[in-house]
Amino acid sequence: MDDGLRVTDRWVVPSAELRERFSRSSGPGGQGVNTTDSRVELSFDLAATTSLPPTLRARAMDRLAGRLVDGVLTIAASEHRAQLANREAARERLATLLREAVAPPPPPRRPTRPSRGAKERRLADKKRQSQRKRDRRVDGD
Repeated sequence: MDDGLRVTDRWVVPSAELRERFSRSSGPGGQGVNTTDSRVELSFDLAATTSLPPTLRARAMDRLAGRLVDGVLTIAASEHRAQLANREAARERLATLLREAVAPPPPPRRPTRPSRGAKERRLADKKRQSQRKRDRRVDGD
């Protein structure tokens, strides 16, 4: 864990830019649940990071705008009983979130029109369904 958090092949977040806070977790834990600080909050200051080029940082800031508080992204993990497992889970979730945030945008969709056969099949299905429902009706005679 000393070498930082590997997000992509080219991007590693230095450990110095990550902050971890520990607190008591709710949920499973037996007798030690009220005495062990197993919940982990992992924070990363995305706005002030130097490990990311400005263009990718702007893209990540834009995509994660709803999750940022003053430019800081925080992930909480408390699903495991052990603090170490929660630390690893939080780091993995942060890496996944950052990886998706800096991914290039998908190529623009080229608009297409349905083929003649597709239109005919759709209309034939509509007629078939209409006939099926008409056959189910009870006549008033």
